[in-house]
Amino acid sequence: MSKPHILMPGGYAPAEMEILERDYTLHKLWEQPDQTAYLRQHGAKIRAIATRGDLGASKALIDQLPNLEIIACFGVGVDAIDLAACKARGIQVTNTPGVLNEDVADLALALMLGIARHIPQADAYTRAGEWPSGPYKLLARMNTKRLGLIGMGRIGQAIAKRAEGFSMPIAYHSRHARSDVAYTYFPSAAELARNCDFLVAILPGGHDTEKLVNAEVLSALGPKGYFINVARGSVVDEETLLTALEKKTIAGAALDVFWNEPNINPRFLKLENLVLHPHGGSGTVETRAAMGKLVRDNLAAHFASRPLLTPLS
Repeated sequence: MSKPHILMPGGYAPAEMEILERDYTLHKLWEQPDQTAYLRQHGAKIRAIATRGDLGASKALIDQLPNLEIIACFGVGVDAIDLAACKARGIQVTNTPGVLNEDVADLALALMLGIARHIPQADAYTRAGEWPSGPYKLLARMNTKRLGLIGMGRIGQAIAKRAEGFSMPIAYHSRHARSDVAYTYFPSAAELARNCDFLVAILPGGHDTEKLVNAEVLSALGPKGYFINVARGSVVDEETLLTALEKKTIAGAALDVFWNEPNINPRFLKLENLVLHPHGGSGTVETRAAMGKLVRDNLAAHFASRPLLTPLS
């Protein structure tokens, strides 16, 4: 019996690729010098796409695959997948929620501490031999400070749970107030920013949330407030954020995601009131293995005509 043909816009970790190659015929699009010609030759064979959150699947790609049945995304974010095109053709889409909640929440707290206590900057200060010339400057505490979460999904709740251990009052903004959490709700991101010291973005990307963190929100956060982004680069007006950091109208920022990653704006590299991280919220061995397994389990369920584990509703 022939193995189902799967298109991959980009690779996974070697261990994940080895398992996929055992069960499927893989078409590695990123290795093809002429992708259009390759898809013209092989497109009709493709029944599934195994993609990543950063790569997604465009309508142009989907349109070249007449027998496509399912797109399995390695990652939670699906804003780079043309969901409208999928819906129009009845193509199923899955992602990998749940398994990465704890690691993303861990990183959010690490970034909060990193910018509040200048951990990378103090490390560089010590390594440069500057300590004998005087102690590092005094910094802001994080414990007991007010935390504002833009987004109160599963990861937002995991961040809030950790922040409770730092005795932080917690508030949030989302489309609607939740009845299953006891935190304070604010109906707008600007109101939330006005009432917190650490503003953390943890919400989906896409058109509906693009530049939600704008000039009004950053102005409300103010010169003693910190912005942390573990969501998507698109949720913040990056030009406005850079200006706020350069003029120090906010205290600082810690960013795991960027508008044009990995080719980030060079203005970020000159800033001292900033902690940079290369989009690695789920970047642990354990979580990436769990994500890979969930991708494979969804594909296996589809081709065995069983219910999908994590379909998009």
